[in-house]
Amino acid sequence: MQKRSSAQSLIAGLRTPMVRLNFDYLPNSRRAKGHVETMGTSPKLMRVSMAAVLLGLALLAGCSDDSDKTAEGAKTAPQAPELITGRSAFQKVYIAARGWAADARPFRIESIATSDGDGHDGKWAVWRAGFASSVQHSTKSFTWSGSAASGAPSRGVSPGSEDTYNPNNASTAVFDIAFLKIDSDQAFTAAQKHGGDKILEKNADTPVTYVCDWNHNTNELVWHVIYGANRETSKLAVAINASSGEFIRVEK
Repeated sequence: MQKRSSAQSLIAGLRTPMVRLNFDYLPNSRRAKGHVETMGTSPKLMRVSMAAVLLGLALLAGCSDDSDKTAEGAKTAPQAPELITGRSAFQKVYIAARGWAADARPFRIESIATSDGDGHDGKWAVWRAGFASSVQHSTKSFTWSGSAASGAPSRGVSPGSEDTYNPNNASTAVFDIAFLKIDSDQAFTAAQKHGGDKILEKNADTPVTYVCDWNHNTNELVWHVIYGANRETSKLAVAINASSGEFIRVEK
């Protein structure tokens, strides 16, 4: 629409003769009558002006095409994944959990393996945390995603379904967030010193996943550093204290 308006304005200017009255350089007899000079109507001038119009239209079209291509390229460019640590992801979902229930307390933080990374730096693009509410007698999970992988959850925080909460169930034993002082990247560094480094030396493509939960037998918060996509198929699992960063034991 903008290109058409510009072209119409230029062409309209060509069709309108440029007329002015000139009395300064004519004999007195002709000044008395007044002499009208009409400019811009000669064929030669018309051809020159039309060439200028066509050049202007070409420039407008070129600029428009370039901007359209730039905008199209920006839209189609894939967004890079956002890889973060467990504590960083937990802070994002904790806000959503408190919106669900004011008394929500966490009982598990876990990474979800995707093709975006391998977890060797304690970071993943998808994390999930489970929360429990005594007031609502239910549990609910919240997932944060910064993944660009096919089939991964949509970016941002998304809620899961609710389930019945049993405070006597060891698998949903809640913990105080003040105990979470050690992040997943620190837990990975500690696990590397207790067999993890040898696993990755032999198989560098082994993913390292993470689960953080409360051990009700020892009353401590634990990072489980798992050398594999899950515990069942893992080559090694190392328990690290999530409050002090100290090595606890090799679990597998």
